Amino acid sequence: MTIHTILKMGDPRLLRVAPPVLAFDTDSLHLLISDMFDTMHSVNGAGLAAPQIGIDMQLVIFGTDEVNPRYPDSPPIARTVLLNPVITPLSDALEDGWEGCLSVPGLRGVVPRFARVRYTGFDQYGDAIDRTVDGFHARVVQHECDHLVGKLYPMRIKDFTQFGFTEVLFPGLDAGDDD
Repeated sequence: MTIHTILKMGDPRLLRVAPPVLAFDTDSLHLLISDMFDTMHSVNGAGLAAPQIGIDMQLVIFGTDEVNPRYPDSPPIARTVLLNPVITPLSDALEDGWEGCLSVPGLRGVVPRFARVRYTGFDQYGDAIDRTVDGFHARVVQHECDHLVGKLYPMRIKDFTQFGFTEVLFPGLDAGDDD
């Protein structure tokens, strides 16, 4: 088990576009994924992208089997490993929702995201993934995949009166490093 350091906003590595994964089902990929889950769980994250730990590859993980203390009103999402993702909005409908990020610790902001999306890609074994999701699940996958193209959620905020420190905006909520 290795807990990786999570890069913080301002680090230029977070602004790079990640290349696709070319080799699946390798020992090094399985170890990286295990380490990413350990890292994500160590800070109660809802997701983590490889670029957030300085690894340039199109790999995101997300989900928990239980309610996340940072998002207590959101339903659990099945643990997912997603490589080389493609997100397709299923309508132009957007939903505003609060987001935080492990790379932007202690802050939250309201971000518009597509309400319903289809995402495709591969799991760590190279098996195809094709899911249609909405709500919190759609928000999380869009947030994580943004990291693969060098975007952090503050870049998507439209109203900066709805951006601030978690401890001020949500007294009593676990104000740790969100994602």
